[in-house]
Amino acid sequence: MFLVLWQKLVIAGIVLVILEVLTPTTFFITLALASFVTAAVSLLTENMNILVPVWVVSSLVFLAGLRFFSKKKEKVDAGTGMSRYIGQLAKVLEEVDEDSGVVSIFDERWNARSADKKVYAVGEKVIIKKEENLVLYVGKEK
Repeated sequence: MFLVLWQKLVIAGIVLVILEVLTPTTFFITLALASFVTAAVSLLTENMNILVPVWVVSSLVFLAGLRFFSKKKEKVDAGTGMSRYIGQLAKVLEEVDEDSGVVSIFDERWNARSADKKVYAVGEKVIIKKEENLVLYVGKEK
């Protein structure tokens, strides 16, 4: 039993879908979709001078579409996600000075340093001024 061209293209598309599932990229799905489109066109013609450009163009169209729809619409903090702490109120758990200290914010313990070179005692409320290398720099409200 011999497979016709459209069946071979569908099998190729299925293999590419499986590759997509097994890899952390979203690249192979564009090739798989292009294979399915080319399989549909191959029902009309088996001329490779037509099918190869159909596959290439549809691959590029799907790739461009995937890139367009996968872009984030809003800016997301690409760093540590610590920007949400800036400006928040924290409680000093261990004395905070220029070199060491610990604060609590959102029931989490964080290493802290004094942003204004003052010393903050245990129990004091401080404001997170900035974050650097997973260390919170704190100070008093002005």
